[in-house]
Amino acid sequence: MSTTEPHMSEQLTAIIGMGKTGQAAARFLLREGMACEAFDEKKVVLPEAIDVPLHIGKLKAASLKRFSRIIVSPGINWDHPALVEVRASGIPTYGDLELFGEHYHGDTIAITGTNGKTTTVSLISTMLDTLPGGIEAGGNIGTPMLDLLGDEQPSRIVLELSSFQLERASQIRPRWAALLNIQPDHADMHADAAAYRAAKLRLFAKQGEGDKAMLPADSEWNALADELRGRGVYVRRFGIGAAEELDSGVQLLPDGSWQLFWHHFHIPEFISSDDLPSKGIHQHQNLAVAAQAATDYGVSASVVHQALTSFRGLPHRLQSLGFVAGREWYNDSKATNPDAAIAALKSFHQVIWICGGLRKGLDVSVMKEAVASHVEHVYIIGKDPGEFVKLADAAGVPSSFVKNMDQAVRQASMSQDGLPVLLSPAAASQDQFSDYAERGRVFVDAVKALEKKS
Repeated sequence: MSTTEPHMSEQLTAIIGMGKTGQAAARFLLREGMACEAFDEKKVVLPEAIDVPLHIGKLKAASLKRFSRIIVSPGINWDHPALVEVRASGIPTYGDLELFGEHYHGDTIAITGTNGKTTTVSLISTMLDTLPGGIEAGGNIGTPMLDLLGDEQPSRIVLELSSFQLERASQIRPRWAALLNIQPDHADMHADAAAYRAAKLRLFAKQGEGDKAMLPADSEWNALADELRGRGVYVRRFGIGAAEELDSGVQLLPDGSWQLFWHHFHIPEFISSDDLPSKGIHQHQNLAVAAQAATDYGVSASVVHQALTSFRGLPHRLQSLGFVAGREWYNDSKATNPDAAIAALKSFHQVIWICGGLRKGLDVSVMKEAVASHVEHVYIIGKDPGEFVKLADAAGVPSSFVKNMDQAVRQASMSQDGLPVLLSPAAASQDQFSDYAERGRVFVDAVKALEKKS
């Protein structure tokens, strides 16, 4: 079905997927005086300002072959049969990141990884905004990147980049780039784990002399580090280790406490983990990466200290809700895969754990050790609890399947005295909620309801 008749043009762009990103692409092309048409398999209504032909219905390669190029939104599967066919026919097909790379001429800072991107980008944006000219943030967070490119381009932009954005771009060359981690996720949107990894690593494909790259300290990234150095890239490493060996990260002190560190030129800067309002070693590593990025761009050590010690975390990311009904509650709804939930569980000695949801084909049994060591009781939500029940049994931890979030919160509030309660689902949310944010809000509301009763 089409809401308007197609027309022919040698310089005509098709935009596939008319959500937030697709609409931003259309606005950008119209500002640049470029003709485009919109496609979506779902029924959508475009804002009046986006006056372009809109085609609704099943995507077919035959309908796309009259276009000179095709822009595909991140939410559209790159391996959609129609897109595979048009790419094979030689029609340039890419995403909004490619357009951004073609048209933006300032400094790009880019962050990717399975977990931690939004926290890191938010902190970098906060700290670099203190510099002359400031900074804009966008991409997979907040403002679509093409909406940042007006008549006067920002001097700096920090982008949160997903694997979906990276897999369909070749022009991006960030001056400062960080890979936070690669963990199993998005099995439903990539051919396999190798394809997911390859998409993430495209972040560094165009880097060269004078650029900076931040990589995890794990040995699996040594070969990439050597390759980048061979191109003239300044490579930094971060993780858990000593400040004498790494550029930034967290280190364990002899008394058993932890401290975060980064380097101001060659001088290490330290903050005790006890002075950081945000919780979790994995979170503190993200803070350390942000601190190093800010320092590399000239932000003073005092501003970095102030930013880190005042940062309380973002909603749905190991967010403390305070003490209610005699215990502390934590909203980590953004933990949509097992690795993210493992990191959250390891932030506690013992915890009451609420988990479950849409597994996306991921194996939750990898959580056995963390659950056995850190969980007192498991409350399982979601329409497919079987694998989580098996996980709890294998870990030797009692579990309860509950119908909904309200029931999970009520029962958790009556668990062993004093233990904190953690929502860290290790699964996506779409079996019961629209997204992880709605799941988190429902959890917060249920905890607030307890407070009113107490």
